[in-house]
Amino acid sequence: MGETLRMSAKERQRLVELQAVMRGDQTLAAAARRLGLSYRQAKRIWRRWRRQGDAGLVHRSRGRRSNRAKPDAMRQRCRQLYEERYEGFGPTLAAEKLAKDGLVIDHETLRRWLLDAGLWQVSRRRPKHRTWRPRKQSFGELVQMDGSHHDWFEGGGSSQDCLMGMIDDATGVRLGVMAEAETTEAAMRALWRWIERYGIPQSLYVDGKNAYVVKREPNLEEQLAGEPALSVFGRACHKLDIEIIKASSPQAKGRIERSFGVYQDRLVKEIRLQGLETYEQVNALLESFDEELSERFAVPPASERDVHRSVPQDLDLADVFVFEDTRTIQNDWTVRHDNVWYQITGPKRRLPPAKQKVTVVRRLDGILKILYRGQPVEYERLPGRPERRSQPKRAATKNKTSKPASAPKTPWRPAADHPWRRPWSQRQMRRQAR
Repeated sequence: MGETLRMSAKERQRLVELQAVMRGDQTLAAAARRLGLSYRQAKRIWRRWRRQGDAGLVHRSRGRRSNRAKPDAMRQRCRQLYEERYEGFGPTLAAEKLAKDGLVIDHETLRRWLLDAGLWQVSRRRPKHRTWRPRKQSFGELVQMDGSHHDWFEGGGSSQDCLMGMIDDATGVRLGVMAEAETTEAAMRALWRWIERYGIPQSLYVDGKNAYVVKREPNLEEQLAGEPALSVFGRACHKLDIEIIKASSPQAKGRIERSFGVYQDRLVKEIRLQGLETYEQVNALLESFDEELSERFAVPPASERDVHRSVPQDLDLADVFVFEDTRTIQNDWTVRHDNVWYQITGPKRRLPPAKQKVTVVRRLDGILKILYRGQPVEYERLPGRPERRSQPKRAATKNKTSKPASAPKTPWRPAADHPWRRPWSQRQMRRQAR
């Protein structure tokens, strides 16, 4: 059996044209034109084919080691580190980590090495099925916000662990906060962190969870104030003049959804590499992690105008991101909140009247305030529910004896011949007769 010769499509086309020249069906100049070669290059290929046969048409670099090939020792070292430390990392992320270890390699080269070694598989991209929405024009014009539940600690945490993520629609600048769950407090802490870093955005793009919006009619107080039905988070945004926009579907806020894919790939592996175990450690890591992602993936906005607003000097964010509840003052000037009783002690000259409404404000740092008409009042926490004071009984004297209990009185009824029972006309006639 003869040796099998592998040829590319271009090389097979050259073979067909040269065989036609050999049969006399066309000239070498015509073959050069059909192959897109100069006549001089066609003569070189013709001579090499006549001398070496079909093997002369095969590219002479085939089977030879590339001059730009990486050393085999480097290839083995990269594969060893990948199996020991970076298993499951994508080629792009793994190439970044290997560069920090002193092994600078292109991610596509690493991808081929991993595919050859069976350590990586090609994943198919999902087809696009929705209309693309253009980005906003300015930084801070619209910020998408959502939470992502994931196994962030790879079995070492809770199934409710949630990364609260925010991403600017115009630039792709992002921010993340790790929390126990997607709660109102977690959302407020994430927005607080964004405001401290960039300023107050114009609007937030969120989904329909109760942590962001409510599905009820405005209550009486909201109707009197001319406000819509707001959640606790919505009330804080209302104080900061931030518009909340509800997304109709997860795909509508696809920018933050795709951003979570990056976090679930890179942040999980970074937590594993650094051996982090607590939310505080992860949030400290996110300070620099978010900046690196923003530098790598963010894009310049269409407009250079930053529409973020600075926090007013007379406004304390700790008094904005709070939980507020309305309570009624009892007759003994006590207030009950979260099954805890508080005694209002002042101010002495302006003590709130009993049966009036007060607002109990709990800040995120645990500080509790009681406000009456927007002003704080003095209070102290009681160890338990206050006991009701009973009226003291009067002691019986020697000179006075206790009276027996009187029988209940029966209602008085007029007799049958009583004047009141006469018709009104007869009573009028008697009066006139007098």
